[in-house]
Amino acid sequence: MLRSMVEGQTAEAANISEMNFEDALRALEKVVRDLEGGEVPLDESIALYERGEQLRRHCQARLDAAQARIEAIVQDSQGQASGTKPFDSDG
Repeated sequence: MLRSMVEGQTAEAANISEMNFEDALRALEKVVRDLEGGEVPLDESIALYERGEQLRRHCQARLDAAQARIEAIVQDSQGQASGTKPFDSDG
């Protein structure tokens, strides 16, 4: 039984990593609604909380990547956007 739970959690984590930001956020909102509803048994609540944390981390990572891309906009000498550069480049 424990093995199937671990395999299920691994599969869920893989599914989360494939989600786009919007889908992950919707899934996180559903987890929050379910937990706030108070109708979920304790063990299921714990599993939902863990999934919610995975979804939160995934959303945060997607937001961080988007912010890094935005910050990578290159400005000219007058401070105007003149192009972009990869956010992981040095120059």
